[in-house]
Amino acid sequence: WQLVESGGGLVQPGGTLRLSCTTSGFSLDFFSVGWFRQAPGKETEYLSCISSSGSSTTYADSVKGRFIVSRDNAKNTVYLQMNSLKSEDTRDYFCAVGKGGPYCSSSRPDEYDYWGQGTQVTVSS
Repeated sequence: WQLVESGGGLVQPGGTLRLSCTTSGFSLDFFSVGWFRQAPGKETEYLSCISSSGSSTTYADSVKGRFIVSRDNAKNTVYLQMNSLKSEDTRDYFCAVGKGGPYCSSSRPDEYDYWGQGTQVTVSS
């Protein structure tokens, strides 16, 4: 089982992107999903998590107020809307399923599973 991220690309500072996370191997309905990012040679950084129902979300301070996580369980897809992008947001972005089941219980990468291959986001003028 593996998640698949999409929606990355090149965007100017101040711009927006919407990332998608989906899978064809199983239903995401019963799982929380987290978003993370990583620069080459750097640690994986937690960004956000959404509960299985979508009723609960959490954000890292670095993206709070700029990024919005949402999900459409009918489409088996989780989204990360990224607004007011900055050059320091340039990273590879990943989604993963929370081992805690339906609830967002951790920001630690080792508490998430079924990582996707990532999608690259570049913020540059």
